[in-house]
Amino acid sequence: MPDLRFLLGESGPLAETVSGFRPRRGQLAMALAVEAALAARGRLVVEAGTGTGKTFAYLLPAILSGRRVIVSTGTRTLQDQLYHRDLPAVSAAIGRPVRVALLKGRANYLCRHRLALAHGAGDELPGLARQGRRMLARIDAWARITSTGDTGELESVPDTEPLWSQVTSTRDNCLGQDCPEFRDCHVVAARRAAQAADLVIVNHHLLLADLALKEEGFGELLPGADAVILDEAHQFPDVAAQFFGTRVASRPLLALARDTLAELTRAGLLDGTARATVEALEGAVATLGRVLAGLGERIDWPLLPDAALEAAHELARALAAAAERFGEPALESAGVRQCGRRALEAGARLTTILESDPGEGLRWAESEARGYSLEWTPFEVAARLRAHFDARPCAWVCTSATLAVDEDFSHFTGRMGLGDADCLRVPSPFDYENQARLYLPRGLPAPADPGYTAALIEAALPLVRAAGGRSFLLFTSYRALGEGTRRLRAALGPGDAFPVLVQGEAPRDALLRRFRELGNAVLLGTGSFWEGVDVRGPALSLVAIDKLPFAAPDDPLLKARLEGLKRAGRNGFLEYQVPQAVLALKQGVGRLIRDPDDFGVVLLGDPRLTTKGYGRAFLASLPPMGVTRERDEAVAFLRHHLGSLAPTGTP
Repeated sequence: MPDLRFLLGESGPLAETVSGFRPRRGQLAMALAVEAALAARGRLVVEAGTGTGKTFAYLLPAILSGRRVIVSTGTRTLQDQLYHRDLPAVSAAIGRPVRVALLKGRANYLCRHRLALAHGAGDELPGLARQGRRMLARIDAWARITSTGDTGELESVPDTEPLWSQVTSTRDNCLGQDCPEFRDCHVVAARRAAQAADLVIVNHHLLLADLALKEEGFGELLPGADAVILDEAHQFPDVAAQFFGTRVASRPLLALARDTLAELTRAGLLDGTARATVEALEGAVATLGRVLAGLGERIDWPLLPDAALEAAHELARALAAAAERFGEPALESAGVRQCGRRALEAGARLTTILESDPGEGLRWAESEARGYSLEWTPFEVAARLRAHFDARPCAWVCTSATLAVDEDFSHFTGRMGLGDADCLRVPSPFDYENQARLYLPRGLPAPADPGYTAALIEAALPLVRAAGGRSFLLFTSYRALGEGTRRLRAALGPGDAFPVLVQGEAPRDALLRRFRELGNAVLLGTGSFWEGVDVRGPALSLVAIDKLPFAAPDDPLLKARLEGLKRAGRNGFLEYQVPQAVLALKQGVGRLIRDPDDFGVVLLGDPRLTTKGYGRAFLASLPPMGVTRERDEAVAFLRHHLGSLAPTGTP
């Protein structure tokens, strides 16, 4: 195997062929650790600070190993970056071709059978026919020429178009080998390409579906894999909690009713009895929705009224009736039989929720204008994940920029069931001591004080002006975002020439594109802007964070985890809430320095950083920036680095 020290060195092929590449000791250290883990089929956890170049550090040994490797990411954005940019660059630089497949979830591929259903539904789907006629024509034209069926190819039909859900499949409504379009199925073709590839790029949701659900009719990815690399691994435990839980929601149930009518119509089996069975299901879904409406967005199970429980049991009976009628083996239509199987599975999930042991997990209901759900999640997923890891004797590598609390990995490895993994922390190569300052303003009230957001905006405004805009203001709640937006706009004067961009006023990608183009904007956002956002250069010189990002106390996953720790006699706040908030804060702070030449100030407004004992854990986990409590020092730092770009007026 070629020497990694040469390949990642200053005279190696990557330095010669990849624009902007520079040797980094941390990158080499990580690459060597990944190489050893792949060779030994070991388990490795790596926190790679921003700028390490972690994708090259695991792709290079993965390619050179000659083994079959699955790379799983937390986002489709990173999936596309790996497939279209990073992998081709590494492979070409070292002269080692590799068979690569990019595999997405079913919802990203056109289903030919469901496209035919959308056309043949006739009067049973009048809303779809009226709403989607123009979009359906575009999809038809594309369907005749696409070789992959990847919906991302058709840019003229936006991702948010409701029609996509009618012409793509789910695990529930897929007919598998009974489908008349099985031979030409895009999902099957993508799966086969993945099974033949040396390196497969998936996302965490898809990997867990393969790990936990073993999608029928399409084989499994994992049995043939020699190694699995989890990038953005900090997201994996929460995604796993969703997969190991159970959920029944109104929208999929109504889709089941709609699909059943379409399949019955297509097969010529829609008689009065069949229609009545479907209508009974629709009625039961609607009845439970009416009972839940007005009870709140999230209702703990013990607080549900008897009427809700009665309606849920009636829904279970309606699903059982649909399963019995439409799942009969004698029915000639595979599509109708699949709808019967879907009703059977939904009924089983609902029964699991209704009869679950309160000592094993948490139950709740959620209700909003667009629908409702009944849900259950286990108190702990580590043991389940561990069982899956142990059942597959391949290498497991987890990496992210945020896995350790200070120097300690136990929070992450404990949640993953990887207590025996080797752990490596690679610091960022950036010069934070000279490039960045951490500003902790004096005198802010407690975060629960009604005047807190106003005080935060007042503290941030001088720095925003000193930076000439070029700022992210990140909030921990939508309420604070709304108030912060109003107060910032009210405080701006005629000399403040920077545009204000706000989450919700335009799509996320459009806001980020506009922010980069303007070069002097202020962007206000909540959780979706805390991670996965990459703005390089002076367009972003200030990141202001309103509060320590503790999860909302009514979040069901949080409540389940805390209850599990309580039952084990452990301290949920210190052992779970604080570490989770530390990792989230590291993600938010990580938005500032993205390049060796970047600079700026991080403003953390929450006074608990200095008044509470646990504040030390947060500060110790951040990059080694100089800390100041003085506004003038933070302003001077920005002006010094921005030079002639910054305004010269007084703040």
